[in-house]
Amino acid sequence: MNEVASGASPTLPVKPSPGPTINDELYALLRRFLAPLRRAPWWIKVTLIYAATRVLAYAIFLGAAWHAEASPWGGRQPDYLTFINRWDAGWYERIFDGGYPTTIPRNDDGTAQPNQWAFYPVFPMLARGLSAVTGLEWAGAGAIVATVAGLAAALMMYLLFRNFALPGTALWGVAFFAAFPVSAILQVPYAESLGIFFLAAALHLLIKKKYVAAIPLVILLCLSRPAGVPFAAVVAIHVGLRWWHRKERPFPGSEMVSGLVLLVVSAVMAFAWMLTAWWVTGERTAYTDTETAWRGSALVLFKPWFDAGVDLVGPLWGPVLPVLLVILAFLYLNSRAVRRIGLELQIWCGMYLLYLMAVLHPQSSTFRMLLPLFPLALAAAFISNSRAYRWSVLVMFSILEIVWVVWLWQFSAISTGAAWPP
Repeated sequence: MNEVASGASPTLPVKPSPGPTINDELYALLRRFLAPLRRAPWWIKVTLIYAATRVLAYAIFLGAAWHAEASPWGGRQPDYLTFINRWDAGWYERIFDGGYPTTIPRNDDGTAQPNQWAFYPVFPMLARGLSAVTGLEWAGAGAIVATVAGLAAALMMYLLFRNFALPGTALWGVAFFAAFPVSAILQVPYAESLGIFFLAAALHLLIKKKYVAAIPLVILLCLSRPAGVPFAAVVAIHVGLRWWHRKERPFPGSEMVSGLVLLVVSAVMAFAWMLTAWWVTGERTAYTDTETAWRGSALVLFKPWFDAGVDLVGPLWGPVLPVLLVILAFLYLNSRAVRRIGLELQIWCGMYLLYLMAVLHPQSSTFRMLLPLFPLALAAAFISNSRAYRWSVLVMFSILEIVWVVWLWQFSAISTGAAWPP
């Protein structure tokens, strides 16, 4: 009688366990290669993240330059430094070469022409100092100052994020910032990277309640980028809340005095560049006239956003768009992930967005103006611990960086109205 007929189970051949696949071996090799980095100091990790994103941006710029047509800043297929030395970089170069005009150039109808007073002095001064020491011309000096300042901003940002997050999450927050679609500007002769360094350092010291140490950084911030008004608002709310809760959480007299001094300095410096332009030119509206020269109309708070809404979707629904933006921003800034970045950073993002809504004329440069909202990079890292999510965000940002550079750094004749500044 055979085994099956007798009810005995047939003996099945045992399949050998599959060996490691090529992917498994590559992953193990990668883990062994990266193992020393796990034990590396935080500043090395931040530096490597920043360097990797800068190399990527460099490659994107080179690719865009290869397809670039002739422009007012150079011929076809310019080299890297020539390609990035355009738009606002050209205005900083004028300051680098000759400083600021003593009178505001005006059209026949009295309106101001675009001029150097719209651009703050610390960045071109640093480039000028580097040039004096090394002999570098503007293009090289400006790019080096911007790139090094971007690294300083990334390092400072990590320290700021560590107030609220574990080291790994703080690193991911820095990575999101460094790979943000407009982060290519961090290595361009613009003042964004420098301003963000001063801002991150000032916010860090404010959170640490080191008010006196924050004063010089606030001064430099307000002479680098127009961020003084929203920062002064953050200081005012911070000091006000500490005073209001002084019974539950002590607010020593020495800290109260130094906090008030920081508040006064911040408020004064918020208008310091405007007052400087007035003093040098003798024209009270020198700065505001210059800032509005590019938009072709006087400064009316909040109005440009409603005008842009009308231009986009018509007079019926156009005025609704800015209101909808404010509602969405309010909801996001009160989301669980954003609340985890701390009250001061949450308030900063809200005040800065309000400031942009009040004074900015929405156009292609608006994307670049969003970089000071960098604390939201940490909020994005808080959304999920999933590696798939975090790597997907980095890949998406890298793709959008290509889109941003190719879209805004290509040149179309300005006379056609088809050229948009980055």
